Amino acid sequence: MSELHYLTASELARLIRTRQVSAVEALEACLARIEEVNPRVNAIVTLVADRAAEAARAADAALSRGEPAGPLHGVPVAHKDLVDTAGIRTTYGSPLFADHVPARDDVIVRRLRAAGAVTVGKTNTPEFGTGSHTVNEVFGATRNPYDLSKSAGGSSGGAAAALATGMVPLADGSDMGGSLRNPASFCNVVGLRPTPGRVPAPSDLAAWYTLSVPGPMARTVEDVTLMLGAVAGFDRRSPYSIKEVFAPEPERGVAGLRVAWSPDLGGLPVDTRTAAVTATAPGVFERLGARVEQVELDLTGADDAFRTYRAWYYLLAHGDKSGLGPNTAWNVEQGRALTGADLARAEVARSRLYQRMADFFDTYDVLIAPVSQVPPFPVEQPHVSEINGQRLPDYLTWMRSAYWISALHSPAASVPAGFTGDGLPVGVQIVGRPFEDARVLRVARAFEEATGHGLRRPPL
Repeated sequence: MSELHYLTASELARLIRTRQVSAVEALEACLARIEEVNPRVNAIVTLVADRAAEAARAADAALSRGEPAGPLHGVPVAHKDLVDTAGIRTTYGSPLFADHVPARDDVIVRRLRAAGAVTVGKTNTPEFGTGSHTVNEVFGATRNPYDLSKSAGGSSGGAAAALATGMVPLADGSDMGGSLRNPASFCNVVGLRPTPGRVPAPSDLAAWYTLSVPGPMARTVEDVTLMLGAVAGFDRRSPYSIKEVFAPEPERGVAGLRVAWSPDLGGLPVDTRTAAVTATAPGVFERLGARVEQVELDLTGADDAFRTYRAWYYLLAHGDKSGLGPNTAWNVEQGRALTGADLARAEVARSRLYQRMADFFDTYDVLIAPVSQVPPFPVEQPHVSEINGQRLPDYLTWMRSAYWISALHSPAASVPAGFTGDGLPVGVQIVGRPFEDARVLRVARAFEEATGHGLRRPPL
């Protein structure tokens, strides 16, 4: 109990419900940890300690009155600075919104609060979530807890760093091109990109846009599963919201499952340090009784489809803004260059990709692959410009191992897979059939329990 801040959310929720630990005590442990380590990593950018204390006291009072407790009753949580939080500054990582305070909560925030969670504050993100490196002109860079000279990844880098250091047991994030998975890989935590629609994201701007999804992050797969259960569910304002109630698979382990292994997702360059770590994953699954086969993966069309629809969305969402940072502005300009023929080509490419992967998943239960093509890189570096001596043409290219998967409409988890020789975290990506989020989490938990890599704490 001396390290209350490192208890899992599942354990903390149980202790609070049984009144062995109070919600106030849980919050105080997190606030003390934030005070201790946040100045070094810059993960929590807006702290609402007084508001959180009031919520924690109310949670304890409700228990004392015998009121029913939600699954996250009294558990501290942090929200990404991209999601709206009523009455709490939300900057989207942009100077254009440095003093913005929304009037309403986003759906994921409302559902976490309804489950009993206590909001602690907001986590850092690049401007409008643009890129897998968390740095912006409002708050600066988030640093990797395992090596403060390195990037925490992004765009949910603040969330991942806060989790890894014990500032909070749960955090939400979002993922267009890897923003839940990449920072989880870089910071040795767990991030799940759910099937689009599993966690609804109503929009009056792009209601049918499926590349960007909200989702859960935590230090364990069990906690991600718990959090997903709290935030998943149908919302009639989201046209592709999933009506099926999310429930974990009752089976444990992976014995008998058919696992496809792709070391490079069809020919992508992968840093030799990352490759050495992820290459250990197939053996783990084999020892657990899965049938593992290395595959030659064909993701033709994923790059064109993702980049085209990303550019279209950036023009739609940010084309009317001036004073944008260079990465966001570049994406907007890519959108301005699009034609109707480009959108038609992208739709055909993604449709054919979806059907080809449907055939692939007739044979395999899950696909495992690297999350990121590189380990954490220097925090001062804007983006990865080369891999194994191969020059990359733009700031997006190094993220292909994550964003190609985004084009599949599949759930995908990042789970700690080990460390490079110099102690940098590396994750393995577990990808499932669309709508089989529970299967992905089952496989992820089996791998996590067999390896224990997620138990290694940063030296802070």
